[in-house]
Amino acid sequence: MSASTPSTEPSQPVAHSNESQDPKLIHVAAGVISDAQGRVLIAKRPIGVHQGGLWEFPGGKLEPDESVEQGLARELDEELGIQVTASRPLIRLRHDYGDRLVLLDIHRVLSYQGHPHGREGQALDWQLPADMQPERFPAADRPVINALRLPSRYLITGPEPRQTDAFVAQLSQVLARTGARIVQLRAPDLEALAYAALAQACAPVCRQAGAQLVLNCDPDLARELPGDGLHLTEARLAALTERPRINRSLLGASCHSAEALAKSAALDLEYALLSPVQHTQSHPDATPLGWPTFAKLVDRACLPVYALGGVDEGDLETAISHGAQGVAGIRGFWSR
Repeated sequence: MSASTPSTEPSQPVAHSNESQDPKLIHVAAGVISDAQGRVLIAKRPIGVHQGGLWEFPGGKLEPDESVEQGLARELDEELGIQVTASRPLIRLRHDYGDRLVLLDIHRVLSYQGHPHGREGQALDWQLPADMQPERFPAADRPVINALRLPSRYLITGPEPRQTDAFVAQLSQVLARTGARIVQLRAPDLEALAYAALAQACAPVCRQAGAQLVLNCDPDLARELPGDGLHLTEARLAALTERPRINRSLLGASCHSAEALAKSAALDLEYALLSPVQHTQSHPDATPLGWPTFAKLVDRACLPVYALGGVDEGDLETAISHGAQGVAGIRGFWSR
């Protein structure tokens, strides 16, 4: 008998509409099963079936009137011979393959009993998310890989970037205190040369902390600077007709609407920030979404989404329970 490591971020599932009863949709539940090394179990689809020969996260089609949790437990028992004892939602996706529509509910399996093995003769493998090759998975599964690679805390840098030494020192302290593994370098008031110098100073600090540095600047400037990603303002996102051609593995965008989220997914971005969830000091006149509206927007987003605006570490569980990848913040992380 074996059991996976329980999560430290419990949550309650978000209530969804009855759209899964739509006969045009194939509703699938799949599980992310991790081992102590952080590797994730994947299975190869049989040749001759839809998307045959590709790797996938174990699971299958729900039966009529079956909940996601019930279907996930049944499928993982039938496919792998394990009994799920706890799980939580990770991401919910829709994908149109042309010949079929798929609604995919992915859950993290927090604990289980038994030893996973291919009860249906399927090949299994354990892979780190960083080593997964998206082209070897069905298109519907590729945002799941992004979600597995992304952390739950997203740090956005705060004010005073003109005082470079103090700024970099604070960045180092915040990274050590929060454990954030993504840093967006936000300095909208800096000229290009000053921003470039600041990015050069921040890059080694992030590297030493094991954090990815995401640049928030013109894509042409970002091409010349060290960093792991590019973050797009909603205005830059709106101006795009295709994914920016930049040698960065992590692209995201700021969003305030369903339309912006849909465009982020259409451009194959890795994540989005959705705001404002709650009232903020920086934008006191902005109307907050509130958690119910946030959850409805995320449910249709088809990519990992962070909650931003009036949230901090204490809202992490709430954010996850409403479909978020995690929480992002300036004041919530930087200024504390």
